[in-house]
Amino acid sequence: MPRTPAPPGVTATAATENRTLTRSIGVGGGTLLTLSCVTPASSLFVLVPPLFADLGTGTALAIALAVLLCVGIACCYSELGTLVPSAGGEYAMVTTVANRFAGWLTFVLSFVVILVVPPIIAIGVADYVAAVADIDPSVAGALVMLAGTVMGLLNLRSNAWITGIFLVVELVAVFAVSLLGFTHTTQSPAVLVEPSLGTSGIGLIAVVAGLAVALFVVQGFSTAVYLAEEMREPRRTVARTVFWTLGISAVVILVPVVAITLAVPDTAALAGVDLTALVTGWSGSAAGVAIGLCIAAAIVNAVIVMVIQNSRVLDASARDRAWPAPVSRAMSVVSERFGSPWVATLVTGLSEAVLCFVPVATLSGVTGVAVVALYLSVAATALGARRAAHRKPHVWRMPAWPLVPSLAAAALAYVLVEQSALDLGITAAVLLVSALYWWGYLRRRPGRWVVTVPES
Repeated sequence: MPRTPAPPGVTATAATENRTLTRSIGVGGGTLLTLSCVTPASSLFVLVPPLFADLGTGTALAIALAVLLCVGIACCYSELGTLVPSAGGEYAMVTTVANRFAGWLTFVLSFVVILVVPPIIAIGVADYVAAVADIDPSVAGALVMLAGTVMGLLNLRSNAWITGIFLVVELVAVFAVSLLGFTHTTQSPAVLVEPSLGTSGIGLIAVVAGLAVALFVVQGFSTAVYLAEEMREPRRTVARTVFWTLGISAVVILVPVVAITLAVPDTAALAGVDLTALVTGWSGSAAGVAIGLCIAAAIVNAVIVMVIQNSRVLDASARDRAWPAPVSRAMSVVSERFGSPWVATLVTGLSEAVLCFVPVATLSGVTGVAVVALYLSVAATALGARRAAHRKPHVWRMPAWPLVPSLAAAALAYVLVEQSALDLGITAAVLLVSALYWWGYLRRRPGRWVVTVPES
């Protein structure tokens, strides 16, 4: 089993147990799961409204720039994901190509994202079922997280079809909003390239600063690398899944954003836009309720996929012995019936259900910073992916290397420094604590944090 070189005296047997997840999905199933994690409808209806409040008519421009940047990032993910097909995702790639300490910090960044994002999405369901049930947002979010956890315990093939059905429902909602928006336009298309919010213009610097949230809106395409251990022929399917997902999600998210921007009665209305009220005003209350329920279904879909993704990351970290021995053994248990890491799934889902009762502002402060920093680590790692030690056959290679990862890393670094000092400080503090855990525990124990990569 190929692996990152272990510290002296550590054998392959001591580094990891010989157990693997079931390879059961191809490009189709992987794309359904990955596209569901982009969560076009839930991103549109939960994450985009705050972006409208900050960037007004510049929201579509920010998302378009984020998609363009994501093309370069997707190249990095595709090459590294086929070089290192592991459920560990980013941390496995960085550890294998760079070093164990860099991989550990990358794991921490990814863990911050996977713990924070699902509760934020799940809490948003309350707004879209309000017409039929008045539920406290935190309670609604926790219930959605628990339902997603139950679904995450099933095998991946079943979940691919279940989430595929949900995906169809959410695409219907997105299509309906887009159609209604374009048939009720009130603004000139010029507002899309001349960002403003009411009578106030919005400069390019503000749009660039908003890229952190915009990247968050479209970031789900990277889920493909988390599923690499369960994909048939990962060196063929991973790259195809990444690019198919990014292309489809770009269209699904951007089109309704443009439609909404052009259909608001006044650009100042974007500061506090209520998308349910807009849809109801365009189509009537019955259609508004129906679309709201479709959006709620999309959020449930997103949570299911996120629980699946996140549990695989925790399972991989346990297999790679990131935690004390009893914890690692428990987290790496795989269900014989469903082939899923059921202990890791329960821990992940239940933890995120509890986080639904933490204020959203507290949860979301560092999410954008963590996503940008995570992408930056992947882009920087891609620069070292073609050293002699990593020249493996059948690995997908990006065009225009090393220009693509260099430009992506430079752009991400600029976006990162434009974020608020508070968010940067919190993220830095988390990384500092993680570094102390590394120096005080992992580094001193040669049998810990030995990242493995299963054979394809």
